[in-house]
Amino acid sequence: MGKFWIGALLCLASFVVFANSIAVMSVDFGGEWIKVGIVSPGVPMEIVLNKESKRKTPAAIAFRNGERLFGEDALNLGVRFPQNTYGYLLPLLGQKANSSVVERYKKQFPYYKIEEDPERGTVVFRHDDDTRFTPEELVAMMLQQCKRDAEISVGQSVSEVVLTVPAYFGQTSRRAMLSAAQLAGLKPLQLINDYMAVAINYGIFRRKDFNDTAQNVIFYDMGATSTAAAVVSYSVGKGRDADPQAAILGVRVDRSLGGLEMQLRLRDYLGKKFNEMKKTPNDVFKNPRALAKLFKEAGRLKNVLSANANHYAQVEGLLDEQDFKLPVTREEFEELCTDLFERAGQPVTEALALAGLTMDSISQVILVGAGTRVPKVQEALTKATGVTLSKNINADEAAAMGAVYKAADLSSGFKVKRFITKDAVLYPIQVVFERKLDTEGTPENPVFKTVKRMLFSKMNPFPQKKVLTFNKNSEDFSFSVNYAELDHLSAADVEALGSLSLSQVELSGIAAALEKHQGPNVEAKGVKAHFNLDESGILQLLGAELSFEKLVTAEEAKKEEEEDLDSTLSKLGSTISKLFSGEEEKPADASAEKAEEAEPSASSSSTTTTPAPAVKSDKNETVTEAPKPKVAIVKEILKVGEEKLDLLDLQGEKFESSKTKLDTLDEADEKRKRHEGALNSLESFILDSRIRLENEEYLAAGSESEREALSAALSKASDWLEDEGFTAETEQLENQLKVLHDSAKDIMRRVKEHQNRPEALAGLDMGLQGSKKFLAMADNQTQNAAEDERVFTENELTTLRKTIKDTEEWKNRKVEEQAAIPLHENPKLTVKAIVEKMNALDREVKYLVNKAKNWRPPKKAKEDKKEDINATESEKIVEEEAAAAEKSEANATKEADEQQPKEEVPVLELDGAVSQEEEPEAAAETEEKKEKDSQTAPKEEL
Repeated sequence: MGKFWIGALLCLASFVVFANSIAVMSVDFGGEWIKVGIVSPGVPMEIVLNKESKRKTPAAIAFRNGERLFGEDALNLGVRFPQNTYGYLLPLLGQKANSSVVERYKKQFPYYKIEEDPERGTVVFRHDDDTRFTPEELVAMMLQQCKRDAEISVGQSVSEVVLTVPAYFGQTSRRAMLSAAQLAGLKPLQLINDYMAVAINYGIFRRKDFNDTAQNVIFYDMGATSTAAAVVSYSVGKGRDADPQAAILGVRVDRSLGGLEMQLRLRDYLGKKFNEMKKTPNDVFKNPRALAKLFKEAGRLKNVLSANANHYAQVEGLLDEQDFKLPVTREEFEELCTDLFERAGQPVTEALALAGLTMDSISQVILVGAGTRVPKVQEALTKATGVTLSKNINADEAAAMGAVYKAADLSSGFKVKRFITKDAVLYPIQVVFERKLDTEGTPENPVFKTVKRMLFSKMNPFPQKKVLTFNKNSEDFSFSVNYAELDHLSAADVEALGSLSLSQVELSGIAAALEKHQGPNVEAKGVKAHFNLDESGILQLLGAELSFEKLVTAEEAKKEEEEDLDSTLSKLGSTISKLFSGEEEKPADASAEKAEEAEPSASSSSTTTTPAPAVKSDKNETVTEAPKPKVAIVKEILKVGEEKLDLLDLQGEKFESSKTKLDTLDEADEKRKRHEGALNSLESFILDSRIRLENEEYLAAGSESEREALSAALSKASDWLEDEGFTAETEQLENQLKVLHDSAKDIMRRVKEHQNRPEALAGLDMGLQGSKKFLAMADNQTQNAAEDERVFTENELTTLRKTIKDTEEWKNRKVEEQAAIPLHENPKLTVKAIVEKMNALDREVKYLVNKAKNWRPPKKAKEDKKEDINATESEKIVEEEAAAAEKSEANATKEADEQQPKEEVPVLELDGAVSQEEEPEAAAETEEKKEKDSQTAPKEEL
């Protein structure tokens, strides 16, 4: 009976579905550029345009006089105030202030004032004496701008996002990126490695090209701050997983090779040449503003030399008002970066080694990233691979488009075609603990042995959960989680990774659990620690437990089953009650909800019971054999204490402090925008109104006293604006604008009436002509048709005729009245009144038109039956023979039809409606469109 109710409740709950079709976004946050992807209901995957209508935005933010600037505006301000403009922040996330990465950043951009956070030990930018910013806060502000651009693009709120991160990001950097997203008010669905996002974008549009034979592709991505090569295997699974999938076989990253390093070398070369010209005694490298100008010019020159053999570098007023101009050839640029180009092919070679493959098994090498446009990079890559490089994806937008597809897949509001992804571990993780040796030492001086267990090995796939069992621990103990086996990395990469110790874990409650479950029928099975390397590549310790095997009787097992059943029914009934009462507890996010549901109780057990076998006796009587004891697994949850050893996350009071800082800046921006809007509106209204008062149309629409009053109000507002307006509060500006609107509203209203009246009258005349034509046709049909075939009644036609006549007379009368009064008086014939008459006439005509559409002629009376009941037998025989012949012909026709091949009628699902009458060409076109749009089709609401 209990199972029946469970099934019934589940069926009932399945009809209560809460589905919100909301937009989701992706952010490809690169070192130099940001690209934002968007998917919303009814709109396919698209790149969001910024306010300059460009598809990518510089990853920069600037501050000036309390105002925040983003993108191109920030770069423009950075030329004049480089110390107030922050960019290339990605490598600083999750780094301590004394790391080699930060030291290198200081040398690249010497004008920043970088300090150490006294609590976390991370990087802090000292903006001024009172203001400091962390990299997480600066990244969060740029993410906020991405969110605003996306919301403007789709016209609705957007919070769910998938963020791309570089492959070299470790645990601290990934957690820092999540903190930045949360500060920005976003809900991160996942962090995805940029090469995996590119692999998704490549695969979803070629899913029909894949089969059970693996196709190996190398994606070579050279960005601004790093270069990565990833070996990706595409195939189609078997059985239930018969879907396309992309698996990462090998990855190698060079985190110091990229376009930024080339630009910096070109900047330093130009600065050196300027100093050699001796135009000024001052050193260009000691002037932040001059150095920023050279950096901007070096970026432009690098791009030009990628397509041209030579070009001029020129900067006006570089230093001490001295101009700078220098011819630079591509050969000189390549000579500056010789060692960089020699390293260009190494990521591919090392990625292949990790994958255990050679170039013979690679079908394509595909270029991604702006750095691959440099000819020398392509030349070095071609030499290293020996194949022709492919450029068949969008090098700039591939990662953003792949990430937004993943966002649609993870969101509850969209249904996409399944595409399986399997990423790989770049930094192996191990667990280290100490085990007491029973054969050595004494109870007073025990001897311990250090044991290492690999948790996630190199190139292990993730997401993945693992359970580590400690079998010989009878007391509370601890273990550490570390990076290990990093031989495939260079010394610089290992140093840039920071602390190799990730966390220290303390497990307590073991002795108490053993004492609680003592007995002859109980056996301890060890401590089990549950780890999860989630989709974002972040390691989590889910919990720990001490497991026991316990022998229980069948009666005890049955009792536990009944208790579990009652508990299940109670929880499910409570859930259904909340659904119908509208009380729905919403978890912070989907992952939190799942974790809460999966959380075990303090002490849980599970048993498996089977019915006792029936045994027949010699007297043919059925005897039930006595039930045997069953094995139950008892789990005692242990207390877990975890301490981060690598880097303290931005959380608690520090997070709230950063959140308050961002909220304060947001409020200041909104206040400034409102003030600027009010000031611009007031200035525009004064200027436009003065121009209008010189226009004949406006002069005629206002009386002399009205014009004088408006002119005086405009002069007064203009004088106030010059004296006090630019320092006035926003409310004062808005009040001044309201006073001017009140002074001009009568004149403006009359002008609008005079402008729109001719068009409204033309529409009324057109409606009258159409109504008259319809009435003439209706009269003709009524007069020529029989009484039972008339569509309209005389009363209906009379009503329409009267409406037409009254409307026409009203129009003529009002037109004459309006012509008799001057234009500066309030009009007698308003546009509103004309529209009301048009609507009244339209209602009458529509009523008759709809009646004509739905009218059907009356059915004809059946023919009278023949009165001659006494028909002869011969007549009946003739009738029967005729009927038989007709039936035989019908059967023959049916058989002939069955022998002909039948054409299947396509069934197309369009907006919830099913049609079986589509033309073959139209059906094919619709199916093709469905195939294209089904990548991100919104889920149907139940």
